[in-house]
Amino acid sequence: MALEEKRERRPPVTPMMIEEEAALRNGSRGVTPGPWAEAAGPRPRTTERHIAVHKRLVLGFAVSILALLAVTMIAVLLSVRFEECGTTADSPPRAGSNGSLSGAARQPPDAGQSPGRPEEEARGGEAAAAAEEQEDEEEWQRRRELPPWARPRLPRHLRPLHYNLMLTVFMENFTFSGEVNVQLEVLNASRYIVLHAHRMHIEAVRVAEDKLAGGVRVARSFFHPQTQVFVVVLNRSLEAQKSYNLKIIYNALIENELLGFFRSSYVLHGERR
Repeated sequence: MALEEKRERRPPVTPMMIEEEAALRNGSRGVTPGPWAEAAGPRPRTTERHIAVHKRLVLGFAVSILALLAVTMIAVLLSVRFEECGTTADSPPRAGSNGSLSGAARQPPDAGQSPGRPEEEARGGEAAAAAEEQEDEEEWQRRRELPPWARPRLPRHLRPLHYNLMLTVFMENFTFSGEVNVQLEVLNASRYIVLHAHRMHIEAVRVAEDKLAGGVRVARSFFHPQTQVFVVVLNRSLEAQKSYNLKIIYNALIENELLGFFRSSYVLHGERR
């Protein structure tokens, strides 16, 4: 009777107790549904997370655009600086640390002019040469042809047969002077001599027919930086099937880059040579 009375005193089984027992059998924690169960369960992605991801994407895109603009500006500045360096190098060499140039490099740009020549006369000569160059270009435009100095390749009316080059180097100010003699064979008559040259100062130009005949007068000469050529304009055309000698005396800087006659250095046992 006592056992029967104890069994009868057990609390009644409720649906909540049945759910907890089933949850324990399935291996879960047995959290009953309700506000606590919702807080413990996995949450779906919220709108705040989407906004944070979008902000990061927009920020990364803005940073990449700014970096691209900065690289573009640096490239433009470097190209402008390079053009300025090229223009400066095309001018006559400057004096070194001792304030003077050695040898032929000491000769000023107006060495071919007589002493005491007025500056106005020199400017007038430059203006006349520029006017003649403009006239020649207009003449070639009327022919609907590019002038020989504006073409991407050198004209073929001349063929070099032999070069004789002499150089004098001045290491105290990194300049040099040169003299080149080129034996030319004329394939087609022309009054223009076009050859590659860049960043140098021309002191003298002479053209002679063989070694016995007299020289051919040079009307003018000029650089064409766009194609990096030096143009010699003669008073008369060179005759075909004849050979001539072209002599050019010049000076220039020993460049600090891979261009023409350049300088380099190396370190040996901690000493730069």
